[in-house]
Amino acid sequence: MLMDRYASTLSNLISPHDQYYPYPKFEDRDQWESLPESLRQIWISKGNDSLAFSWPSLRATDYLEYFKSGQVVLYEEKQRERKRVLAILVLAECMEGKGRFLDQIINGIWCICEESTWVIPPHQVISKQSAKDHLPNIEDAFIDLCAGETASLLATTHYLLKHSLDRVSENICSRIRMELKRRIMNPFLERNDLWWMGLETNRKMNNWNPWINSNLLSVFLLLEQENEQRVQAVGKVIQCLDRYIEDCHSDGGCDEGPVYWGRAGGSLFDCLELLYQASDGRINLFNEPLIRKMGSYLYKAHIDGSYYVNFADSSARVEIEAKLVYLYGKRIHDQQLKDLACSAFRNQHSPIPSGWLTMHRTIPSLFVNQEMQETLSQPPFVRDVWLNVIEFMAAREQSGSSQGLYLAAKGGHNGESHNHNDVGHFVVYNNGSPFLIDIGVETYTAKTFSPQRYQIWTMQSAYHNVPMVNGVQQQAGNEFAATEVHYSQADDDHLAQLSMNIASAYPESAGIETWRRTCSFSRQKDACIVIEDDFSLQDPTDDIRIHLMTPCVPQLEEIGTILLSDHLGNAIRLDYNSRDVVAAEELIVLKDERLRAVWGNSLYRITLKALVPTRSAKWSIVLTKV
Repeated sequence: MLMDRYASTLSNLISPHDQYYPYPKFEDRDQWESLPESLRQIWISKGNDSLAFSWPSLRATDYLEYFKSGQVVLYEEKQRERKRVLAILVLAECMEGKGRFLDQIINGIWCICEESTWVIPPHQVISKQSAKDHLPNIEDAFIDLCAGETASLLATTHYLLKHSLDRVSENICSRIRMELKRRIMNPFLERNDLWWMGLETNRKMNNWNPWINSNLLSVFLLLEQENEQRVQAVGKVIQCLDRYIEDCHSDGGCDEGPVYWGRAGGSLFDCLELLYQASDGRINLFNEPLIRKMGSYLYKAHIDGSYYVNFADSSARVEIEAKLVYLYGKRIHDQQLKDLACSAFRNQHSPIPSGWLTMHRTIPSLFVNQEMQETLSQPPFVRDVWLNVIEFMAAREQSGSSQGLYLAAKGGHNGESHNHNDVGHFVVYNNGSPFLIDIGVETYTAKTFSPQRYQIWTMQSAYHNVPMVNGVQQQAGNEFAATEVHYSQADDDHLAQLSMNIASAYPESAGIETWRRTCSFSRQKDACIVIEDDFSLQDPTDDIRIHLMTPCVPQLEEIGTILLSDHLGNAIRLDYNSRDVVAAEELIVLKDERLRAVWGNSLYRITLKALVPTRSAKWSIVLTKV
């Protein structure tokens, strides 16, 4: 898409280095001081807190600890903290303009330049370094997500503060340029074998591609003075981006889930925005239907507040980067995306994002802060959603409101990026509160992205709202997929329905011939959700279980009925056929902090189990508001 349109004229489109001014530099005091005083004081206060920051040492044994215990925290958290503090100090200095933060900024630059590697331990495993050793080989210039973020931070620091740093020592900026050339810029131009580039592999691209490319694009645009190499680097970035765009779903859906949207569709926006700015708007894909659909995915997956439909490794609670989302919405002229962003922005406690402070995002976002504060809007609360490629449907009682029942369901396959074995899975909310849920994922460890991934309970179909037959769960892989998928809406819009055969999601040992699951949302006078399982097995068995995950304490009101209620007074009634199945419940105590932050101390798994050996049947559960 990009190469076909722009490759032949790129040298005439990209602004030369001395004409590229994407943000105000430190010396542009009027622009920095035009920011709201309250916003400036927040950043300056954060900078004050960092004046006494003791830059943590990154020991070889910290790096090796990941390979011993599988825990990522020791090295990665200390390394990331260094980068975050440097970003805060740099922006605080630009806000205040007094030079108070400069010494600590220099300390941070020097520490980061001294790091043996900018690649974190989990990614070192896939770097293909020449010496097969757990300690990184500094001669192997692999570029991962964290190396890209580090490079962009240093390049932006150089751009913003070069004159101030040079007055202390010209060796500071010289060191930045040397390290970026050695670790990032030369390897990017010289190598085609980095898997995330997509240049020497047919592997499906994921968020690594736009995330890393956005940072490398920023580095080259800010630092590369030679026009030939500048254009060469931009050309290679757009070649890589074309591989990512080719693999994007035409419905705009993000199969990695809303948590990853910010580094998937959001990072693609970063790339396109940098290209747009560097070409004075002449490189422009923002009117493309795919780019517009990728933006709209976020509000299509939105339930209420911070709750989003969290299939795959996403969390049910997501704090979106509201300003990034707003800028995306402005560029594609999508009022609904802007409304989602402004409503989220008002509910966020701090204007400083958590996690990485990606500078090419953070700086532009500062200049829309006031605009967003003054915009009063509500999320769009889209009533009906159907994304036909990732096979995701959602339905709520009424457009523009989170009140009432909400249903989301998926088909798809079990080879998705950040996959969970969850074909046929669904979630149910009421008045914006979760009742039947997708658990999400625990804190990442070495096991998460290893061949042992599906030993982790949160990845298994037994802990999703799907059947288990003869003790056999769904399996991982593209071939384990939904078939005969059909979505429909009644002419009067009272019924939205997704049906599919999920038999192929299970291995032959499950003994399933067909298993047609139909998820229906009825908006008649008394709204209800019906989950129907119409199945046929090779042999009769009583080992048939329908699992349902819930954060609510199940109350068996009577045989055939389960009541679920939350602490806000919302409740739903779950009715099942007690002639066919018997209900049981299981308490699951949560120990992982990532899960506890979303769900509290525990969850429950409801099991509806066959009463007698059955070969074929049609079972239903009906969910209504109480």
